[in-house]
Amino acid sequence: MTTSSTHDADGNPHQLSDGAALPATGLGTYPLAGEDGIRAMVSALEVGYRYLDSAVNYGNEAEVGEALRRSGLPREQVQVATKIPGRFHSERLARTSLEDSARALGVDQIDVALIHWPNPSQDLYPQAWRALVAAQRDGLVRTIGVSNFTQAHLERVIDDTGVVPALNQVELHPRFPQAQMREVHARLGILTQAWSPLGKSTAPFDEPAVVAPATTYGVTPAQVVLRWHRHLGTMPVPKSASTERQRANLHLPDFTLTDKEMAAISALARDDGRRFGGDPDTHEEM
Repeated sequence: MTTSSTHDADGNPHQLSDGAALPATGLGTYPLAGEDGIRAMVSALEVGYRYLDSAVNYGNEAEVGEALRRSGLPREQVQVATKIPGRFHSERLARTSLEDSARALGVDQIDVALIHWPNPSQDLYPQAWRALVAAQRDGLVRTIGVSNFTQAHLERVIDDTGVVPALNQVELHPRFPQAQMREVHARLGILTQAWSPLGKSTAPFDEPAVVAPATTYGVTPAQVVLRWHRHLGTMPVPKSASTERQRANLHLPDFTLTDKEMAAISALARDDGRRFGGDPDTHEEM
């Protein structure tokens, strides 16, 4: 079975290259917003989540901050993440975006800040990365990383600054397991964080490769896929507004997938496995 040095399959924290640690699983917060969104995030914190993944473009940073306050948990026990959108990629605007996010979240320091998409046609993502490096140095952000970066994007920002992103959040699920990027991340010491970790509309919950171990171990298909993530060493950030599903996604029963079961799930990969064609070399979000 393939595992990563940043994580073990039992749900222990991911140790990052910058010395920080992230939980085994985080909560994706898109599109949780408004009062319903706040209640869903408070529920997740009560269930045991300690990482809330947000972004400027999710439009819910204020709700994330309010959920953190309503939970009554000590600030240091919960990590909040946000992402700089494409329209703020210049070095000056990226800093402004981070300062605005800190105010919206109601925090003095952002735990994790990422560049949301590289938007290569703008060719400004290296400036956004320099702004993140400076923000970390100044204490505005603790951990800095990127999202949806390819190997070429990673190499460019590393060559430009000498600073390696601590994590790269990418689309990753059984239909699109990102084997090549996981190898790149392992070589560079970058944590692979997975958005859409279950695959949403393409979730393989009726595939024999998932149904069989679910039946064998008495767990749900979703729990099989999340265990697959843990064995791969990735950090999934599944979104759910249901307390029951939040609990099931976070607290996995004690079972181990065999090498054969892992390989069968990974073999569900498709050449067109991306959920909406979000190729970072062409897809852009402002």
